[in-house]
Amino acid sequence: MSTLTQTEIKELGKVAVLFGGRSAEREISILSGTGVLQALQSKGVDAHAFDPAERSLAELAAEKFDRVFIALHGRYGEDGSLQGALEQLGIPYTGSGVMASSVGMDKITTKIVWLANGVSTPKYAVIDDDTDLDKVVADLGLPLIVKAPLEGSSIGITKVTRREELQAAVELSRKYDTRVLAEQFIEGREFSVPLLGSGPAARALPIIEIVAPEGNYDYQNKYFTDDTRYYCPAPLDADLTAAIQREVEKAYRALGCEGWSRIDVLLRESDQQFFLLEVNTSPGMTSHSLVPMAARAEGTSYEDLCVEILRSASLKIGQKKEKA
Repeated sequence: MSTLTQTEIKELGKVAVLFGGRSAEREISILSGTGVLQALQSKGVDAHAFDPAERSLAELAAEKFDRVFIALHGRYGEDGSLQGALEQLGIPYTGSGVMASSVGMDKITTKIVWLANGVSTPKYAVIDDDTDLDKVVADLGLPLIVKAPLEGSSIGITKVTRREELQAAVELSRKYDTRVLAEQFIEGREFSVPLLGSGPAARALPIIEIVAPEGNYDYQNKYFTDDTRYYCPAPLDADLTAAIQREVEKAYRALGCEGWSRIDVLLRESDQQFFLLEVNTSPGMTSHSLVPMAARAEGTSYEDLCVEILRSASLKIGQKKEKA
């Protein structure tokens, strides 16, 4: 772990670590943010906890924070709304800007952008009140996956193996979103690829293979058990590793992501074709999280990773206002 100089600490300024929030992923955000806060403070950074569910964002400006580390997940933190507020306040923040955050949060819109840019992603259908569910099954086949397109952490997701299960799966997802995403099921291996940087300098970190109990990488197995196994770098041949990393970098840039993100990938067992599922523009930073795992595989400590992400904080639209 490297040591920050006093000059570097001063340049980072007064930092707010935003975590908690009002989304369904509040519990995970608290774990992420607590870890980030402790890491930054251990490096001497003047970092402070800030929960937008309990405090007004106006206090960020009133208390003269110089930059923000966003450790919020889901709605009101990862969907562009917070990013827009920070742009208005003139406070640099980590991660993607308003548009990329908003598009990346919506799995349906992400697929539209990716397909327009030639990125490989599973076939899908959007389900609303007028959708013919029999046609969805005919087009996508069984099994298929039903998702709430604006949720993360596997919230509101169901694997449907029989036609009669589809309505209940749709109703579960509708508890979270008005529209529902049905997706072709890909039988194979599961991977996640973290990324750092922006524009041409953006790069994929080592690929992580995820092997969950009975193939079920759900909310519990993601965060609260030690039964899920992770392999980093993933045991893939060099050519396939490079191809997947190139594709996720292409997908990241297509959405206009900045700072850092994580993209989930499936590798079909039958023909070794890979498919990109979704992007997380404010990934988890818990003890089980994948971005720190990939960074460690490159020799970067959790604390140094947090500082690197914090250094990338910026305004994407305007310029930082001068303090009064």
